[in-house]
Amino acid sequence: MGLLLHIESASKNCSVALAKEGTLVALEEMTTPHYSHAEQLHPFLQKLFEKASCTPADLDAVAVSKGPGSYTGLRIGVAAAKGLCFALEIPLIALNTLQMMIQPHLKNEKHFLIPMLDARRMEVYTAVFDGKGNEVQASWAEVLSTDSFKDLLGKQKALVFGEGAHKFKALNQNENIHFLEGFDYPSAQAMVSLAYDAFQNKQFEDVAYFEPFYLKEFIGTPPKPKL
Repeated sequence: MGLLLHIESASKNCSVALAKEGTLVALEEMTTPHYSHAEQLHPFLQKLFEKASCTPADLDAVAVSKGPGSYTGLRIGVAAAKGLCFALEIPLIALNTLQMMIQPHLKNEKHFLIPMLDARRMEVYTAVFDGKGNEVQASWAEVLSTDSFKDLLGKQKALVFGEGAHKFKALNQNENIHFLEGFDYPSAQAMVSLAYDAFQNKQFEDVAYFEPFYLKEFIGTPPKPKL
């Protein structure tokens, strides 16, 4: 049947979607200034199933955004996805967050596509794809400067987008780089075609051992001294 649940929690956008045979059925999402996935995700899932008049038992697989992205957000999304897959005995599909972000822009075949997720300070999680969605350079954490992407791009035109792109726009001196507005955060609806392809090709994860793609080690905030 191909009824898939999609969970995206790598950014400030908490987003879930249902799709049947590669066609979007229902979407719930909200972007907040602070990460609130722990409070939003499960109520969103309930609303999603109510919208689609179905239950978790009807699912054939769960697709989750695996990162890179927010350490806490990824853990929450992956934990929910793995829990559903384990309880329902259905497959788990994991998708690269940056690859999801380029899906609305694949018609721009003459441009490289450079999605950017904020990684705090002047750092972003990024990757480079050609206009057909092929990976030119795999995901990495870039400390932004005026020289960022200079050697990689040369005179090649590129579209840059995502929350992290705002930091780079202030530094950029390359006239071949163009910034897209309104595509700051990844959305579960961008997972639909990728997830259905993976489902048809049986590209599944080991539910017991799968972990998010953090890209960087988590650095917590030191506790405040007691007075």
